[in-house]
Amino acid sequence: MDFFYLAELSINGALVGLMYALVAIGIVFIYKSSSVVNFAQGSMVMLGAFVTWSMADQVGAPIWAAVPLGLVIMYIFGLGVERLALRPMVGQPIIMILMLTLGLEIFIRGLTPAIWGIDPRPLRLGIGDDPFFLGPMLINKSYLIGGIIALVLTGLCTFLFRTRMGVKFRAVSDDYVASWSVGIYVERVIGMSWALAGAIAALGGSVWGSVQGVDWSLSLLLLKAVAVAILGGLDSIGGAVLAGIMIGILESVISAYLDPLVGSSREVVAVMIILLTILIRPYGLFGKEIIERV
Repeated sequence: MDFFYLAELSINGALVGLMYALVAIGIVFIYKSSSVVNFAQGSMVMLGAFVTWSMADQVGAPIWAAVPLGLVIMYIFGLGVERLALRPMVGQPIIMILMLTLGLEIFIRGLTPAIWGIDPRPLRLGIGDDPFFLGPMLINKSYLIGGIIALVLTGLCTFLFRTRMGVKFRAVSDDYVASWSVGIYVERVIGMSWALAGAIAALGGSVWGSVQGVDWSLSLLLLKAVAVAILGGLDSIGGAVLAGIMIGILESVISAYLDPLVGSSREVVAVMIILLTILIRPYGLFGKEIIERV
């Protein structure tokens, strides 16, 4: 086994894993703010990528303006989703809200190709195609930039949860009624969490769209994001980053050696991680374990 080949696979895999974490952070953010698992994050990433592409290609905005415009539009979209779909569900069983987010995922996944078509659209962020050389190893520049963006976003989210607004997020996640009783406007806090998750989705969609093109398949990142969120812990942003790196390395190394023998194994890795985590450590590596006494 060539050491440098294995190291190259691991480094590129870790960077891809950080890009998975970029999508998963949106799931973790909403769960950490409202105790709801957002199964619509994959389609929101796809929609965010299409919005950014439209700003750049159809409106004609330069890419440095198209990306922020995409973030603003998806921020407003997140607010709209919470106001029109989630707010009427306040007080309903959590399973009903989960089904609603899953229905939203299916709806957006079907509607977006109907509007923009199914052909992949290139989204150029100005990242060169030439690889970055690290000794004898080749590192994908798009993966490198995506990984850096994921780390910066992780730092910003971690800082946010230590601010006054972050305290409100965590209070609402712990107990809606207690939050209401101390004067926290719960609906506004939940709306803000969905708005920020929409902006995160646009950022993740822009990064992934520049790597593989903008089309409906970006919504399939939901499987990888869920695997990352579950392994890291649904309420741990740092856990999502570490889990993303682990999953990315496993995918890269396993697929490099098994794909020539058994075909594509990337999706299998994500599914197995979800199953094993739920069976062995349901709260993930860094998730908060909740013990209920009856």
